[in-house]
Amino acid sequence: MQFPTRHDGSCGTTLLLDDSDRSKLPVVRAVNAVGLDDSAAALAALRPGCALLQEHSAPTFLRPGLSGHRLSGADGAGGSWSTKFETTDVTYDDAVLRISARDDLAGLAVETTVEALTGGALRIRHRLTNEGAAAYVLDALEVSLPLPDDHVELLDFTGRHERERSPQRHPLADGVWLRESRTGRAGLDSPSMIVAGTAGFGFGHGDVIALAVGAVGNGTMSVARSAAEAARISGGELLLPGEIVLKQGESYETPWVFVVAADDGLDGAAAALHRWQRSLPAHPGIQPVTLNVWEAVYFDHDLPRLKELANRAARVGVERFVLDDGWFHARRDATAGLGDWWVDPDVWPQGLTPLIDHVHALGMQFGLWFEPEMVNPDSDYFRAHPDWVLSAKGRLPVLKRNQFVADLSNPQAWQHIHDSIDAVLQTYDVDYVKWDHNRELLEAGSPARDGAPVAHRQAAAYLALLDALRQRHSGIAWESCASGGGRIDLGTVEHVQRFWTSDMTDALSRQQIQRWAGQLIAPEYLGAHISSPTSHQTGRTLSLDFRAATALFGSFGIEWDLTLASEEDLDRLASWCAIYREHRELLQSGTAVRLDCAEPTVIAHGVVGADGRDAIIAVVQLDEAASNRGVTLRIPRLQDELTYRGEWLGPVDLKPVSHTVGLPEGGPFADAQATGAALSQVGVWLPRRRPETITLLRLRA
Repeated sequence: MQFPTRHDGSCGTTLLLDDSDRSKLPVVRAVNAVGLDDSAAALAALRPGCALLQEHSAPTFLRPGLSGHRLSGADGAGGSWSTKFETTDVTYDDAVLRISARDDLAGLAVETTVEALTGGALRIRHRLTNEGAAAYVLDALEVSLPLPDDHVELLDFTGRHERERSPQRHPLADGVWLRESRTGRAGLDSPSMIVAGTAGFGFGHGDVIALAVGAVGNGTMSVARSAAEAARISGGELLLPGEIVLKQGESYETPWVFVVAADDGLDGAAAALHRWQRSLPAHPGIQPVTLNVWEAVYFDHDLPRLKELANRAARVGVERFVLDDGWFHARRDATAGLGDWWVDPDVWPQGLTPLIDHVHALGMQFGLWFEPEMVNPDSDYFRAHPDWVLSAKGRLPVLKRNQFVADLSNPQAWQHIHDSIDAVLQTYDVDYVKWDHNRELLEAGSPARDGAPVAHRQAAAYLALLDALRQRHSGIAWESCASGGGRIDLGTVEHVQRFWTSDMTDALSRQQIQRWAGQLIAPEYLGAHISSPTSHQTGRTLSLDFRAATALFGSFGIEWDLTLASEEDLDRLASWCAIYREHRELLQSGTAVRLDCAEPTVIAHGVVGADGRDAIIAVVQLDEAASNRGVTLRIPRLQDELTYRGEWLGPVDLKPVSHTVGLPEGGPFADAQATGAALSQVGVWLPRRRPETITLLRLRA
């Protein structure tokens, strides 16, 4: 059988499933980007494949999908360590497939759910139930899928603070390629996903299968292959020792594991996830122009200065003004106050109302920063409840950023934090919350559980806290931030309207960060701000046009002390805000494309309208090119038969660079027009441009 049914050859990730032998779990023979006809399905059915839940008894000597044991046996442990599930039921419709199985000898039952998502991706999860009398200690429960033998290259990501989403690529080899997230969130070095593909796959070409785990806490992804067994790709939650102990009748459910098969490269896989995200109830729709005051004032909160900053923000077209860290009790620097969520009367003797009223009177929304899960030792919270932070038994974890992590798995701590934040949001007319999370979970045990690990419970409690506050304050939009680019994942995206992509606001560094963050998350979620002329992170000075054109393709905003900007800069910034507002519907609803360019100092990317009738393409000259050959842009996803006219968008420097020609005044095709087929196959040639410049092309049918 194929799920979902795509006998017409329509696009969308499809499983070819063999459930003919009910004495074992169904076997996935193939994962395809399109539905197979009967002849192709018959051939694919001859492949060995693998079950969605891998069992040692299958047999397999690769990593099992279920690892655990029952607290029974000769030594009081080790029972039911190996399972052999038998299928009891398989049901499906156009959108959902369910597989039920049980192992009576092991006393375990499992239900696997596969959902077909809007946009063409699938998501899969297991639910394991202990039906035996003795407790069952679960160590791992993962979803697995087979990989075709021509998927011979792997891509995933690593990173650091201010340099997240760095791609790494290598050939698939025998053994295990294992990526783990152990920081209690999708970390700054998060793999984001693992992509397996045909040799040389790129943004617009090649067959790929991408897997991502929708865990908001710890996660694991892997690819395994041996000389005897074909490659398979797997993912699930990473569980700490003893975290999940199932008593009789209790169940554990994995996070959703997302899988996308595409025959048009990385952009095809990304597009499927973006289309699903745009169908979510929490999707933000069109994003306002946002100004965050952090790099303008840091902890120096002064009402007259902030009012003047708001005046200038309104002048250039800002629609949302966000007050960042520093407004609450004793928060004069990063060493104190976290956990004490009330307005500091020493800094704000009249509360936040004067600023909020001023911002609203200027026609802007007001946003406020919180870090609900963090605690400074120098806080009333910690002095009153030192046992309300995560710690292993008998000791506190090493401090980082002068912070501990609040124990949200403790109901008393959870309620205290909920009530404190709720009181602020009840008191003040807040339109937007930036929710930060600035340190990893180290030794994530709970004193309320005698120091036992609670990373799984902590992640669940975080979502429960966020959702409880969302329900009580339904008019507020929510941004997820975690040291910049952490906690960007397919679990959190169902609950927020925005992510802070990175604490790196240097536009040149942002090119690669934003380029690859978009592999997982639609661009309208990804905060992209125009920084000050000289970057606070790198010390590099970049033009306003370069900084603004970089921010244009994300959730556009500003991170700059506008009280220091010249009148000329304010006028130029206002024109860029106007460009964003004019084009944001296309930018935030179209299909993101990244062009494969032969010139290594150029990257090109953009958005093509969902109907293929218009596009905006950015040509980014990162550095000096070694040649004067220029670059040819082959623009995908246009309609072949339509004729397009082109124009330059925003400020453009038409002058030639030495020993080259300039840009044509009439637009990228001069005064001519071009068909979609010509643009995708022949392409548009542009001469070498000056380094650290962006040229924007606007195409319309």
